[in-house]
Amino acid sequence: MTTSPAPDHTPTHAGAISEEGYHKDLGRRHVQMIAIGGAIGTGLFLGAGSRLQVAGPSLAIIYAICGVFSFLILRALGELVMYRPTSGSFVTYAREFLGERAAYMAGWLSFLNWAMTGIVDITAVALYMHYWAVFLPVPQWVFALVALAIVGTMNMIGVRYFGEMEFWFSLIKVVALALFLVAGALILGTRMPVAGHTTGFHLITENGGIFPHGMFSALMLLQGVVFAYSGIELLGTAAGECEDAREILPRAINSVIWRIALFYVGSVILLVCLLPWTEYHAGTSPFVTFFQALGIPGIGTIMNIVVLTAALSSLNSGLYSTGRVLRALALGGSGPKALGKLNGSSVPYVGILTTLAVYLVGVMLNYFIPSRVFEIVLNFSALGIISTWGFILLCQLRLRAAINRGDIAPTGFNMPGAPYTTWATLGFLGFVLIMMAFDYPDGTITIGAIPLIGAILIGGWCLLDRGRRHG
Repeated sequence: MTTSPAPDHTPTHAGAISEEGYHKDLGRRHVQMIAIGGAIGTGLFLGAGSRLQVAGPSLAIIYAICGVFSFLILRALGELVMYRPTSGSFVTYAREFLGERAAYMAGWLSFLNWAMTGIVDITAVALYMHYWAVFLPVPQWVFALVALAIVGTMNMIGVRYFGEMEFWFSLIKVVALALFLVAGALILGTRMPVAGHTTGFHLITENGGIFPHGMFSALMLLQGVVFAYSGIELLGTAAGECEDAREILPRAINSVIWRIALFYVGSVILLVCLLPWTEYHAGTSPFVTFFQALGIPGIGTIMNIVVLTAALSSLNSGLYSTGRVLRALALGGSGPKALGKLNGSSVPYVGILTTLAVYLVGVMLNYFIPSRVFEIVLNFSALGIISTWGFILLCQLRLRAAINRGDIAPTGFNMPGAPYTTWATLGFLGFVLIMMAFDYPDGTITIGAIPLIGAILIGGWCLLDRGRRHG
């Protein structure tokens, strides 16, 4: 396959226009915080509660394993971004290295991912609001609709405003987790009791050990933990609207691994050493549970506001991503032409409105089945994430092969250990799919739905192909 060489490394300046028509208004601090925000979201703040209930302390090991593979995926994406920064991200790379059909599959499966993730996020917002007794009489779907209205408005303005909001959203999350880590470490170090429990590693051994429900139960959480890291690929999309992607992105990507180690693995270890893991429950953030146990007035409310911010941040990022992905599909002929339209602020408003329409389905789910909506859509979201990451890895394999043939200049930011680590990561994603099949009923139903999803995609491709022939 013959590909064009990587573009030169001429830096851009704020306000410049990319080849795709976007304003390059994202600066270094925006990208750094988008990287953090992508690695810290609803999956940690809310999802960790139910996962601790299922797997106990072994959740830290699952977070670590998935974190290593997530970092390798991010490095694979980083190599592609250094070759050619683009807001189309993996859709554009799939088109170049795998063909238009692959771009079509990658883009629409990514849309499935973010559509389901958005439903999870608006559900999380509704659950967080019910933390306050005054809001208990308000139906869950009402809060879901309000959250949708807020982030929909946010995403229809320019990218600089999106970057600014995401910067502050992410800063709040980081400060809150840092305070938890410092406070938790001090309490653990001084052996200060929490809610009548003496803190320490003995809380693990006295409550069933690292694998209280067995190793299989821990492995069953893989798809949920994969969801927790789902936002990392947002960096690739943001690169197309970044002032100087090739200078900023490598440092942002390399910093993700220690953030995962500190915020995910470190937080879980602290949580299970400060309180018995049996104290944490689904539907309540484990951080809120911990601060409530300290008995400090108002601290639970403050932490709940923080996790509300995390859910809104994830929802905001999802709308940003899908708008760009849908436009990339439209520009390549793999989506309706209308999705390629930009408004006066260079925002792909038709793509964003399309995603908002899908999120309304989530509002209806919150109306009809509020108790189960979170886990149902979580599994379908994991399916979209796995496919997106798979396409990124396949594109990286093709890019590296082209570099080795001399068709493309080296990027200077190679994925460590490739192609062996690339194949190992693809194998890991396949194993996650297998474990999903054993997660009855939601995971089993999700895997069983793959042929249906495939049929819908094939049908969509045939319709687009017919439209191209008659156009």
